[in-house]
Amino acid sequence: MTDTAEKPARRLPGVEGVWVFLAADMLFFTALFVSTMIGRRDAAEVFEAGRLTLDPNYGGINTLILLTSSWFVVLAVNAAKHDRLDEIPRWLLAAFGCGVAFGISKAFEYGTKLSAGITPASSDFYMYYFILTGFHLLHVIGGSVMLLVFWKMSRRRAFDSRRLAVLESGGLYWHMVDLLWIILFPLLYLMK
Repeated sequence: MTDTAEKPARRLPGVEGVWVFLAADMLFFTALFVSTMIGRRDAAEVFEAGRLTLDPNYGGINTLILLTSSWFVVLAVNAAKHDRLDEIPRWLLAAFGCGVAFGISKAFEYGTKLSAGITPASSDFYMYYFILTGFHLLHVIGGSVMLLVFWKMSRRRAFDSRRLAVLESGGLYWHMVDLLWIILFPLLYLMK
């Protein structure tokens, strides 16, 4: 017996073009990651000495913060898909709070390095450390602003099961930011 009901067409989440933007951004970071690995290969002692000055607890806490924020974004998108409109702002605000927490943690970590006289000019390791984490932090700041805008939009009920492509696109961007950190953390803090 065959089912005569049509199944809904499958689609990629988000608005058209978001995947191209995300791929371009990932290629940019991939070039930075490869450059970092080449630098590590060419100056292993300098990179290891720099790595030992980083506190992996910061990296671990930041990883938990970003994973939690991505989970909140998933809950917001899921609430929109199921027309639970009162939940969307709550989850987006929680995700935004995690983005702010990440920024505060990163600012504190930068502050400890700078107060110890460590700058991007201190060594090749620190040049890569500040460039990679700085670009990532800019993405977190941009994503946090986006989450705040989405929070305001969701309070006006701009998202629901029929209007969620923009919210999905923002979620995809936020997940990319999370993925980048999952690569950055071991690359800078753990890899010997």
